[in-house]
Amino acid sequence: MGSPARGKPHAICIPYPAQGHINPMLKLANLLHQKGFHITSVNTEYNHKRLLRSQGPHSLDGLPHFRFDMIPDGLPPSDADSTQDIPSLCASLSEHGLSAFRSLLLKFQEQSQDGVVPPVTCIMSDGAMTFTVDAAEELKIPEVAFWTPSACELLGYTKYRRLVEDGFTPLKDPTYLSSGYPKTTVSWTSGMKSIRLRDFPAFIRTLDRQDILLNYVLQEVERSSRAYAVILNTFDTSRMTSWSLSPLSIPHLHHRAAPAPCRPDPRRSPEIGRGELMERGARCLPWLDSKEPVSVMYVNFGSITVMTSGQLTEFAWGLANSRKPFLWIIRPDLVAGESAVLLPDWRRQEEVLRHRAIGGFLTHSGWNSTLESLCGGLPVICWPFFAEQQTNCRYSCTEWGGGGGGEMEIDNDVRRDEVEGLVGELMEGEKGKEMRKKAIEWKAKAEEAIMPCGTSYKNVDKLISEVLSSID
Repeated sequence: MGSPARGKPHAICIPYPAQGHINPMLKLANLLHQKGFHITSVNTEYNHKRLLRSQGPHSLDGLPHFRFDMIPDGLPPSDADSTQDIPSLCASLSEHGLSAFRSLLLKFQEQSQDGVVPPVTCIMSDGAMTFTVDAAEELKIPEVAFWTPSACELLGYTKYRRLVEDGFTPLKDPTYLSSGYPKTTVSWTSGMKSIRLRDFPAFIRTLDRQDILLNYVLQEVERSSRAYAVILNTFDTSRMTSWSLSPLSIPHLHHRAAPAPCRPDPRRSPEIGRGELMERGARCLPWLDSKEPVSVMYVNFGSITVMTSGQLTEFAWGLANSRKPFLWIIRPDLVAGESAVLLPDWRRQEEVLRHRAIGGFLTHSGWNSTLESLCGGLPVICWPFFAEQQTNCRYSCTEWGGGGGGEMEIDNDVRRDEVEGLVGELMEGEKGKEMRKKAIEWKAKAEEAIMPCGTSYKNVDKLISEVLSSID
């Protein structure tokens, strides 16, 4: 790992302990490492062990000046290999996270005095792990909050307090979920025009004011405002706001926010692996290579989505009846309470989405998948499940053009005929052609943003020169 360099800035990068947060944080860590930072990437002990199991015992050895460490999450020990229960994880992190992280920082202080690592100069914390702010203030270490989901989602989260105060949440009774109430438009949400209650991140759909996730979001948003700066995981390709992924959102967020996709420059230095928590393989490449260009439907519902066996059956029959080749990634824990039948498993999603054979993407609308589909030039069919996915789906379908005006969203009540029709329209219909044309335009804009003169490339340089380098 190399000897510590006293002159190197040392960034602690700590993601929320779920796959969709670990990947973008690791990419940010790679960017900073390429810019000369000593990096310590911190996962929970549970996920640290999962990474070792999936990637091999030496996978976290790192590069010179790139180390891995861990903190306990406070939950009972487990050898399971799946995403932990999110409410339990949030409750435990709220109770135990601060003391565990403080102990880690104190360990680093001792190690820096012994010459093992450079002194910690900043903490890059996930916006959903802001107990780190308290430790940073206590030990006088500057903190930067990195919101790994979309800017649109973060803006939605900033409205939660007002939604509670105005009585929109918690819901009065369960009938509110099945009535027209979720379609109620909220007029005062500056930056989110014509937003409906159903389009907000999903945690407002609760009957309990003490709901763990509702209160966790309120806590994290308000505490992250104390960070020295906020980084947004997005891109603004030019002065033309029509080409920004969040043209109305960014001006209404933290005034020191820096929009930048976390994609390391491959010309600079080797990249630390993606940090996949589950084992991966390349068994599907030969099959994809055998298919015609733009002929295969890719299906992946992410690392957290859970469906019923009935929903899985409807999706399966809809895909089969479309008579289009499809590649469906199915996790062992995808079906609630059961073990799903495993289809060929491959989690190098970015590589899949760039393959010439892939013509469309049936997605849960997680932000990583949304960004990767745009950067891959692929139109999408959305089936949102959790958290900010409803918000991303709304913008994909109505604002960015990739979802074609809203009709490419599948309701929770999945029907095989609907799946069959949407897949056929996306792959061969006129609407699908228009969506693909728009998606290819987005791909070009994303590539432009990360070039040396692009906005995202410049934003990363500004983050370092005007924010991190100015920290006293």
